[in-house]
Amino acid sequence: MFQASEIKRIIETEIPGATAVVLDEANDGEHFVAEVVSPTFAGKGLVQQHQQVYKALGSLVGNAIHALALKTYTPEQWAKAGRS
Repeated sequence: MFQASEIKRIIETEIPGATAVVLDEANDGEHFVAEVVSPTFAGKGLVQQHQQVYKALGSLVGNAIHALALKTYTPEQWAKAGRS
């Protein structure tokens, strides 16, 4: 069983300036929801942003992390969405 806090730690360590909110919504240690904010997402398409997160998590995705519902934002997009 994997912990949401560990996913958060990995993302924030591997992606410069990232802030992540990760939840284990199914409470099963396999199915997670994550919102990731990073200035490194600026100028990148959604697919590239998601690839950056998946690269940070490496082989955990598809193994220890069975599913990850992911939303990515630049800091500006995060602020526009009324999140802080």
